[in-house]
Amino acid sequence: MSNDVDFDLSPDQWEALRTLRNPVSNDRLSKAYLVESLVKLGLVVINDGVPAMTPAGRKVLVRGSCRLLDVAA
Repeated sequence: MSNDVDFDLSPDQWEALRTLRNPVSNDRLSKAYLVESLVKLGLVVINDGVPAMTPAGRKVLVRGSCRLLDVAA
């Protein structure tokens, strides 16, 4: 039995999560409310004022990538 949860993120939340993939790019994330919403979902944590993706966030990003491709097509 899998305990995976399917998140229904907005396009802006997906973009914020994608931006957090690379630590170097974290300064490009300017919408604090998006980070806060991802923190509430357990997909992002704040370490010393810097947002970082959690293992759950990485898993959601990888699993959701196929759906994002379908939307873009």
